Order: sequence, then C-alpha cells, then structure tokens
Amino acid sequence: MDGRLTSLLTRVAGEVRELAVVDGETAYIRDPVFGIIRNRVHAEVCKAMLRLGGDPLVGPILNYVAGCQNPDGSWNEVHVNYNEPSALITAFIGDALLEAADRYPHEEVLVKARDSIMASEMRPGYFLKSSGYTADHLNVDASCGAFLARYAERYDDEDARAVALRAAENVVRHQRADGVYPYAIDRGTYPYVFDLPCVHYQGVTMYYLAKINDVLRDDRIDESIARGARWLVAAQRPDGRFDWSKSGLSFAYYLSGAYAFAQASFVYASRTDGRYREHAGLCLDRLEEIVQGLAPRWEPGSWSGLLPSVADAAKTASLGGYPLQHRAFRFGYGMYRQIARRRYAGTAETRSFEALCRLLGIRSSTVEPSKNFPDLFMTSEMLDCLSQSRIWGEYA
Repeated sequence: MDGRLTSLLTRVAGEVRELAVVDGETAYIRDPVFGIIRNRVHAEVCKAMLRLGGDPLVGPILNYVAGCQNPDGSWNEVHVNYNEPSALITAFIGDALLEAADRYPHEEVLVKARDSIMASEMRPGYFLKSSGYTADHLNVDASCGAFLARYAERYDDEDARAVALRAAENVVRHQRADGVYPYAIDRGTYPYVFDLPCVHYQGVTMYYLAKINDVLRDDRIDESIARGARWLVAAQRPDGRFDWSKSGLSFAYYLSGAYAFAQASFVYASRTDGRYREHAGLCLDRLEEIVQGLAPRWEPGSWSGLLPSVADAAKTASLGGYPLQHRAFRFGYGMYRQIARRRYAGTAETRSFEALCRLLGIRSSTVEPSKNFPDLFMTSEMLDCLSQSRIWGEYA
C-alpha cells in the first residue's frame, strides 16, 4: 500500500504546488474556485510536504501563515461565507508548526497558539469552535486535543497534556453504544441539535483521536476508536463505497475527503486489529479512482444511479427526528447533492442552492454549488490524512 500512497500523494501534491504564489519570503495558495486563501489549506499542505521529504515552499508558506496569526494567538477560519477566529483552525496550524519545528522554528507563535486553544476550553474537554458556531462539536474537541497532546510531548507541558486528555475523554464519553461519534452534542447557535451519525465526521473524529493517542497511549481511547471503526466498516460496501444513507449530516453528504479520513483511521486501527487493512485498502482504491487532479468536492456518481438515490436521500432525511420542515429541507438538500455530484464544472454556481434555502426559509452555513468541482479544501485534507497514514502504516 505504501507505494500506491506515495504515488497518489506525490501526484496530488504536485497539482497543489502549481497553485502556490511566491511573494518574496512568503508564499500562499489561493483557492482556484472561490478565490479565497484558507489558513487550514496551508497547514495541511505543509504537513504533507514535510512527510514526503520536504519542499522549498514549506518555509515561505509557514512565514505567510505566521503573519496571519491574531494578537490573541488564534487564526481565522476563512470561509466563503465568513472569516473569524477559530480554535479548530488554530489547532490545525499549530499542528503544522509542530511538524515543521525542527526545520522551520516558530516557537513564539506556537506558544501563543497553545495559550489560545487552552483558553477556548469552555468546560472540561469542550472547545469553542468559533463565536458563530458554539455547539460542542466532538471533532473540534479531538482536533484541539491532538495539537495539545503533541505540544505537550515536544515541550514536556503537563498542563497541555491534561487538557488533551480531557478532550479525548469528552469525545469518548459521548460516543454512542453503536460506535457513532455524533457531530454535535448540544445546540449552541444551531437551530437544532445535530446529534447525528456522519460517515465523514466519523472518520474525522477517529483520525484526531488517534493523533491524541499517539502521545497519550490510553487503552480507553484505543477501545473507543475500535468501536468507531466497527461502525465505519458497517457503513462501507464490499466495493469500498460508503452507504451514505447511514449518514445524517446534510452538508457533509458524499464529501470525497471521507475516504481519506477513513483510510487513515483504518490504518491506525489496524495496528491492533489487522482486518482493518482491507478496509483501508478499499478506501485507497476509491481515492485512486476519483482523484485525477485536485480531489472532487463530492464523490462522483453515475446518472443511472440517480433514481435509487431518492430512497437514500429520504432515509438520510429521516435520521434525527426533526420537524417536518427541516426534514423536507434535508431531503431537498440530499437530492440537490445527488444531482450536483453527477455534474462537473471548474467554477461554482450557487444560485440554485440559495433559491432552495429561500423557498424553505432555511439559513445554511455552507455554500453549495450546483455542480461537482475540483476542491482545494478536500484535496488538502486528503494530503494530510494520507501522508499521516503512511507513518502509521510503518508500525501497523
């Protein structure tokens, strides 16, 4: 598997590298579809480049990233709809700076990042994603805990280690008996509690829990990851595709990055149970099939499968027991996605989705183009996960 991973990573990293803009001692990567410059993309691309042996662009990109840090030590989540400080994004960038610390030290920047994330712990193990999204998202807790665990390991910081453990404990405590990590466990600023299973965020939460446990080596966390892996296996078909009817989070429906998070999580789980290697391989098969340049935003589909997808969208919309209007929105969202992922474009047209939201009186946090498109955001997530899985695979 390592040779296939390296080939895919090298090819895709080369595609991303072509998007970089060098400006003196700094460099940045602009999204080719939306025109924005995301801090998170820089972090994930740099980690992959470092794990692949290094790249001269890493230093200039990290210089650019360091210059974007807010006075309180945080970084902004740069989104098409908003641009605001986020503990989640701060954790990702802090993790990249830790990865690069031996070659490109930014120690003062790292200390400020550590302090910012520690300050975002609202109650034990719960980290505030941002002022606009205040629910307790388990994937955010795991992500913040992963950075703090690695920081604690490098700098022998017992306070950071204790907070990382609280983050993991909060995630494990709220895992369902069937192995699901719900997306959110309270309402926060959302209209409803999105206490839902999600194929994509199941892999995300497992991935960052695994990064925490790379440091903590806690059997309880490994047992939780094993339960999570069993649920993810049950959602994977024999050909490697996921059964998205089991996935209730509308805006994460059919995200292509789900296969990268699952692949890495299965590789980690295979260190204690070798049967997960097969499932990791199936995820890699799917990624090799669908990623030809930049990763598509959503898993592509054939038009012949559109009619059966109506039943899948209805099943997805029924998850969670929401009011009729919201279920109708979720069904419409699901069918919109089913059509969009089968159409292709290099640009983003969002008028159709905005009309759907107006029709149903729904405020959405996302922008949903009507056609599948080459997505730098999904690509950077994939690069991070797959390059990390190469490292875990060496010990599997």
